[in-house]
Amino acid sequence: MFIDSHAHLFFEDFQKDLGDVLQRARDAGVERIVCPGTDLETSKKSVELAEQFDMVYAAVGFHPHDAKKAARGDGTINPSMLDEIDRLCTHPKVVAIGEIGLDYHYNYSPPDVQRLVFARQIELARMRELPIIIHTREAESDVLRIVQQRIDSGWKNSRMGVFHCFPGDVAMAEKVIGWGFFISIPGPVTFPAKPTKPNLMVEVVTRIPAEHILLETDSPYLTPHPLRGKRNEPSYIPIIAGKIAELRNCPVDEIGLKSSESAGRLFNLDTNRR
Repeated sequence: MFIDSHAHLFFEDFQKDLGDVLQRARDAGVERIVCPGTDLETSKKSVELAEQFDMVYAAVGFHPHDAKKAARGDGTINPSMLDEIDRLCTHPKVVAIGEIGLDYHYNYSPPDVQRLVFARQIELARMRELPIIIHTREAESDVLRIVQQRIDSGWKNSRMGVFHCFPGDVAMAEKVIGWGFFISIPGPVTFPAKPTKPNLMVEVVTRIPAEHILLETDSPYLTPHPLRGKRNEPSYIPIIAGKIAELRNCPVDEIGLKSSESAGRLFNLDTNRR
């Protein structure tokens, strides 16, 4: 059994054949999929998909690209937007706040707004006792600082969250695991190394305990090798698991079992499953 801990099934890429996509996932051994929203509209769509399909669960929140949608023109929080996210959190198939975090690569939302919205959504997760799904790109130091501040202020539970599409090195992985987070590994772990740029994911997955690793596709993005160039989908999770198993010199079933058990604990999937 596999769990895809991160797939954006609401994207237009899946509108015409989502039923077939989910059937291929089942045929590949993927039994559950977490679908994170990126703003209020897509969070609602994620919930709708979770209502429609038994194997799908939703996460709700504002992605750093869309943080400006949760703010007023003066850069302050728009309470009504986060109130709507809070309302969605009461749905029995909402299992996390996410995808949230910081992204300084594009800065589609101003960095100060990103930081404010990220911190407020952590507070919402703390209040709702839900884990968070963190996106970070070229913003690791600020993400770690904000998370550390919340931990220092008393935020600690048994289901902290996951660093999605983990971007860091072994030292960063050990730090966030020490805080109680998981790391999630997508298709790039299968990419061939470049002479001038080592694949950090390869080192990370061989150095940390397997029980701290989740699997994800980030569909429709980050399609694993050798299928790069095609639309990504949850049925490709076994390719990612197979590469990790190869790197760790263990059976692929072991990676599937441990990652699924970890995802089940993090997202409380057994008690939320219909």
